[in-house]
Amino acid sequence: MASFDIVSRVDMQEMDNAVNNARKEIQTRYDLRQSHSEIILDRKERKIRILAEDRMKLKAIQDILISHAVRRKIDAKALFFGEPEGTAKGHLRCEGAFQQGIDGEMGRRIVRIIKDTRLKVQAAVQDDQVRVTGKKIDDLQDVITRLKEEDLAIPLQFVNMKS
Repeated sequence: MASFDIVSRVDMQEMDNAVNNARKEIQTRYDLRQSHSEIILDRKERKIRILAEDRMKLKAIQDILISHAVRRKIDAKALFFGEPEGTAKGHLRCEGAFQQGIDGEMGRRIVRIIKDTRLKVQAAVQDDQVRVTGKKIDDLQDVITRLKEEDLAIPLQFVNMKS
């Protein structure tokens, strides 16, 4: 039986590279150069903290970070930011995070999409991933194609293809 796993992961090294490249761009951009703006990546908690002087600069920094993440093959759907909050020094702080793993509800939704294809495959939620098994690799590839066409709120990767 052939199988593969559906996961939703962010490569932390690539995220670190994207944050570092965004920092460099912030230092060189004329509209952000003299501002007290910064991006902090907390690898353990999988969070990103952005500090800026006003909403316009905060939004610009978020856009810079997203563009660098996309260049590093990190799906933009993986990043999400909270509402900006004020700090004691009059700056704005925004906390962001990124999706890691497939939760139970999204796993059930993916299984439902796979069952609706009426292909001869089985899908099962296992922890934070979905395993798909079938006799024909062509059926598995059709499942991958169908899931890529679907507009899901999280980025998906298809790993461990075994025949």
